[in-house]
Amino acid sequence: MSGRANPTLVDTHAHLDFAQFDADREQVLARAWAAGLVAIVNAGADLPSSRAGVELSARHERVFAAVGVHPHDARDLTAEALAELETLARAPKVVAIGEIGLDFYRDLSPRPTQRASFEAQLALAARLRKPVIVHDRDAHGEIMGILREWAGTSPLAERGVLHCFSGSLEMALEAVELGFLISIAGPITYANARKLPEIAAALPLDKLLIETDCPYLAPHPHRGQRNEPAYVALVAEAVARARGIPVAEVARATTANAARLFGLGKRP
Repeated sequence: MSGRANPTLVDTHAHLDFAQFDADREQVLARAWAAGLVAIVNAGADLPSSRAGVELSARHERVFAAVGVHPHDARDLTAEALAELETLARAPKVVAIGEIGLDFYRDLSPRPTQRASFEAQLALAARLRKPVIVHDRDAHGEIMGILREWAGTSPLAERGVLHCFSGSLEMALEAVELGFLISIAGPITYANARKLPEIAAALPLDKLLIETDCPYLAPHPHRGQRNEPAYVALVAEAVARARGIPVAEVARATTANAARLFGLGKRP
């Protein structure tokens, strides 16, 4: 993860396997490397997506994978699916279990089923000694309650990341105490952003990550368009403005944080 001119950046949450990239995936990756990215973590959304992410990571040196079943598809996490997920998680470039969590906004799976799926995958992560990538939408209290109970079972000092963070500063500070990093995405660049700049400024720099969540949540001035990893540079710039520091400092710190959490420097 060295040998490139600043800024060096990591997009810690992308969905490059999604159909939105089928027509120009290689060009999207080329733009990412040209923008200074040194790694991309491709997050799984279900079993097919997790399989595709593992295959993508095998074909591209700087793409890594996370495998998991999103709460939207929690009803599909059968015992057989969980066993396959464990097999996928043992692939050489799988760096995390995710994205997993709760989504009480869309409620596409029943809430008890979401909780059971989340807890089963948290247990898998602890067993495999992998960090987790947590999805949380309109479920802040439940997410924190589950993570409080689970935190002591993970053998890792840094247990994962709350991706595309949308909670309060108080929640972020508690999550950091529990061993989680906080990931900032494109919404920090929006004109109506209030909480995210405050959170980005208040948290220790060594607890922050940046991401795109592409193809979703494109940062300004691309809002409403397809997002892509190269745009993570705009997120880094917004974090730097919020903190009043050079963007190169944000880039260095968040890249180091991603390498540390996901063990990127130790991977093939």
